[in-house]
Amino acid sequence: MELKKLSEHIWYIPFEEERDRPNLGYVRGDKRSLAIDAGHSEAHTKEFYGLLQKEGLPLPDLTVLTHWHWDHTFGMHAINGLSIANSRTNGHLLECISKIEANGPDEFLNLYDSIRKEYEGNREVIVVPADIVFDGGMTIDLGGCTVKIMQSPSPHTDDSTLVYVCEDRTLFLGDSTCGEFPKGTKDRIKAEKLAENIRKIDPEICVEGHWTPVETEDTLSDLLG
Repeated sequence: MELKKLSEHIWYIPFEEERDRPNLGYVRGDKRSLAIDAGHSEAHTKEFYGLLQKEGLPLPDLTVLTHWHWDHTFGMHAINGLSIANSRTNGHLLECISKIEANGPDEFLNLYDSIRKEYEGNREVIVVPADIVFDGGMTIDLGGCTVKIMQSPSPHTDDSTLVYVCEDRTLFLGDSTCGEFPKGTKDRIKAEKLAENIRKIDPEICVEGHWTPVETEDTLSDLLG
């Protein structure tokens, strides 16, 4: 795993297919820093933080979740600072907590090979809710760098949050452009609504959860194709 610099204020660690780890983003302002997504597990989060420290970057003060899925959120108990999620994402996390408390983690661990690889060695599955919950959107001033977070319709889940780094014209989309979980089908109306929101934001670069950063037209073509 390596930390890559994308623009003036943005770094990220790339996605990994074997353990279904998504891109984790990092935005540094003059006053504070922010991460996009919390990681698949504590191990994932700690690897991310180790790379930040190696580059002399401060650990994130804030972590924004793009949606509730485990590969983006189950490392949240190990983050530095505060976590931010929309109310739907937080609701899904509370459901996960209740299921694991009632039945244990086996149902989760048996979903996919990638999850079992992430949690091999009997690593504990820990799920926590967000510290800050919002509806609609928020704007965060990191000091010389503004981040806008906003809910959006998505063909993937009902709780998608987009994260836009204004000065760098870069939009983090999580998995919002993907088909519906777990079926994989893509609702055309939801995809078009998401595309409309992306066009309104007008980023130069889009960062999807499990793909390399690309120009916006490439993302739109894939979303609507």
